[in-house]
Amino acid sequence: MNDAERFLILNMIEDLGSIRTQALLECFGSAGKIFKAGQKDLEGVGGIGSKIAPKIWHGIREIDVSNELELIKKNNIKIITLLDKDYPKNLKNIYDPPVVLYVMGEIISEDDLAVAIVGSRRASFYGMKTAERLGFELAARGVTVVSGLARGIDSSSHKGALKAKGRTLAILGSGLINIYPEEHRILAEEISENGAVISEYPMLTIPDKGNFPKRNRIINGFSKGVVVVEAAERSGALITADCALQEGREVFAVPGKVDSNTSKGTNKLIKQGAKLAETVEDILEELNLSDRVGRIGIYNNKEYLSPRLDKCESLVYNLLTSEPQHIDELSCALKLRVSEISSILLNLEIKKFARQLPGKNFVKEN
Repeated sequence: MNDAERFLILNMIEDLGSIRTQALLECFGSAGKIFKAGQKDLEGVGGIGSKIAPKIWHGIREIDVSNELELIKKNNIKIITLLDKDYPKNLKNIYDPPVVLYVMGEIISEDDLAVAIVGSRRASFYGMKTAERLGFELAARGVTVVSGLARGIDSSSHKGALKAKGRTLAILGSGLINIYPEEHRILAEEISENGAVISEYPMLTIPDKGNFPKRNRIINGFSKGVVVVEAAERSGALITADCALQEGREVFAVPGKVDSNTSKGTNKLIKQGAKLAETVEDILEELNLSDRVGRIGIYNNKEYLSPRLDKCESLVYNLLTSEPQHIDELSCALKLRVSEISSILLNLEIKKFARQLPGKNFVKEN
């Protein structure tokens, strides 16, 4: 048995965790010596005691990792342990770094220069557009974009980085066999070809809700700073922001509309001292990265819209503004029947590109 297999076993032992594993390594000096230790020796390690020691002793002898190793090999997954020289240095410096990283793709030294973008799963079009723009512009500057692959803000930031042909890392709250959400499986594959999809959980771990707050510390650990784009008052993104502050990372928040639920969390962060982020320059300057990154690319809004809107929808969307316009005005401007415009506007509403106001007035959703 090699050290990688030993760490996989330690990572699977209930209630052991990173802090206690580090205490064991400090006491015994290596994973091999931990495996040779008696139960009484284990009990004497700080933080272990009589409740955890039996779990470790029995786990070492009873956990079979053969199926795990087979899944790792079959899916071309790389394992990085806490003691490996290629363990990400930013992540290693947090309070409780993961014992094991399961990596689909590749982590490279350039990923040390990374910024996280997080936010609401139920994001508005404005939020998703902003996250994608920031992801694009950061990646175009050579900054790795880190997020959690979730619906809404997370996936939008990954897509922005990919459009810039830059690097992005997705941190999961499940095993790499169980990509969550399922509809982002193709996105995960694209990320693995331009960065990495990463988890600390064994391959078959389901996306349990308790895993996600824990994975947020990894998002922070990879990053120089965290940008919250949209968040409700009790959002998981705010947990990420709290973790970032505890680890000494900078926290940024994108301001939003005062009457939007998904802006309450970000606006509150700004009141509490988070740096206001309207542009990528706000982020880079605060992190003292402006002189260390490449020239910025141009974010192409048409490229962003084209996969999601057909030709007619794009025409109507481009005519909409933040000022209400009656359906008759739109019909007249585009020389289309009201019934045709109505159908197109309904599609735009469903896609969150437009919003209907009283009196058949419409505005661009932003």
